[in-house]
Amino acid sequence: MAKIHVRKKDTVMVISGKDKGKTGEVLSVNPKAGKIVVKDVNVVTKHQKPSKANTEGGIIHKEASIYSSKVMLYCDKCKNVTRISNKILDDGTKVRVCKKCGETF
Repeated sequence: MAKIHVRKKDTVMVISGKDKGKTGEVLSVNPKAGKIVVKDVNVVTKHQKPSKANTEGGIIHKEASIYSSKVMLYCDKCKNVTRISNKILDDGTKVRVCKKCGETF
């Protein structure tokens, strides 16, 4: 099981692949597979049959998972992608900070 550098509700930017340059919010994280789902990134078309639970069938567009190595954390203060470092505050809590500007996430 790999450790993933992003968490749910983080803002990330895609750095490689067909959606390179897009930014979005992380919707879900799967550390066992090393994949994440990002809003409006890697949108796939699914043909769904009507069922009892879902009365409507048809063509549905939804986000598919991508590898976490294809994204970097996006800092809203810098307006750029960045790496993160950990910082321990005076009260003993550990926070993630931007390497470029020092803003906490």
